[in-house]
Amino acid sequence: MRSLRTATLVLVLLFCGTTAQAQIVNRLGVDPVTWQTYAGCRMQQFSEDNLSVADSLFREGTRLGSWRLQCLALSLEFPVRFAQGDYARMDSAISAIKDLASERKEARSFYYATMHEYCEFLVRLGRASDAMLEARAMERTASRESRPLGRMYAYRIIALIQSYRSNSWLAIRNFEKAVKFAADASQEQDLPNMYILIAQECIKMRDFRAAQHWCSLASTYSEFFPSVRLKLQMTDAYRAYAQGDADAFRSIYSALQDNPLYAVQADSDTRARLDICYYITLRRFDEALRASDALSTPIGRYDVKHGIYAARGEWEDAYGQLGKLMTEKDSVYIKVQNEDLAILDAEMNNAQLREEAQRLKAQNQMTIMIGFLVMFAIAFLAILLSQWQLRQNLDEMRRKNSQNLSARRAFQKAMEAKESENAYKIKIMQNRTTNVLTNYEDILNL
Repeated sequence: MRSLRTATLVLVLLFCGTTAQAQIVNRLGVDPVTWQTYAGCRMQQFSEDNLSVADSLFREGTRLGSWRLQCLALSLEFPVRFAQGDYARMDSAISAIKDLASERKEARSFYYATMHEYCEFLVRLGRASDAMLEARAMERTASRESRPLGRMYAYRIIALIQSYRSNSWLAIRNFEKAVKFAADASQEQDLPNMYILIAQECIKMRDFRAAQHWCSLASTYSEFFPSVRLKLQMTDAYRAYAQGDADAFRSIYSALQDNPLYAVQADSDTRARLDICYYITLRRFDEALRASDALSTPIGRYDVKHGIYAARGEWEDAYGQLGKLMTEKDSVYIKVQNEDLAILDAEMNNAQLREEAQRLKAQNQMTIMIGFLVMFAIAFLAILLSQWQLRQNLDEMRRKNSQNLSARRAFQKAMEAKESENAYKIKIMQNRTTNVLTNYEDILNL
């Protein structure tokens, strides 16, 4: 029974990570009435009624040209599409959110929170490589922009991926990083969920004392957040089941059935897993087998059925399920290795692209600098040539002016000489006239 409890526990523990919602915050700053409507829908995120609200919000956002309303509408739609199994439309809604919000810095916190939730769904669908690429892209962007909120969400996703791969120790380390960045970002409302996630990983490792410590930290928030009380109830149920305390588990399970939040915040797959645990504690194995058929992953179905058949002493069926389980695990192991290689390859390609971009940027800067220097040299030479030409023109003008001045001086001297000569001639003429007159007078006096 202990191995059966452990196997079933591994299946149910992922739930809280994937449905844990941060306290709803008006990250886009829309009007209070719209926000209250949106927040009410988010409290029942898998309800198909949200689709009509989302459609109405999107039409209104289109009419007003408001990308904020459109983002709210799309964020209401994609969880419902996930619950419906319509993963193509889920991806389409996220792609539209990326187009609207990824390049707007005022939408960063909304974008990070939404991508975090989407990545949780990817993990549940086994698309861990897609989730890891998104998480690492978020971490790089948030690190570059010094945004601890984005880094918190990125490390939460990485931790969930490690949890999905049964690497509890690595999951705890990454959750602890997320806790640090949550404190740096003043996101206290996210802390209780992460405390609970760490507690669940401790339960997987059968470190119940550490699990109790983290649950105690989370319980200080339960008065303010009803969803935290629900998650603490569920974690307590997991702990009781893992410890083999069937009476305590059934008591908590009954309380969960009476909690209205349980029906709206837990999807059908999660409730089926807890139902399996409940049937096992009552040794109602036929009902547990029927419930296990509803599990979404082959590994989950094979693992639970193997444990149930073994508990019933039906060894042939148990070995048959075990063989399928090992084959599926080998397939998953190969897939994980391929995912890791794909992630590494993608990151290396991204690094090469960034390096090439830096090289081209440096080359462009050098080209611009050389062009500037060439233009400066041409301009400088043009100025020097102009100065030289101007100097030549000035010298030519000075030479011509000097020649003209010399010619004018020679002409003036010639004129002065001519004037002196004329004056002399006039004087002679005057003298001759005087002499003639004198002689004439002398003749008359005779």
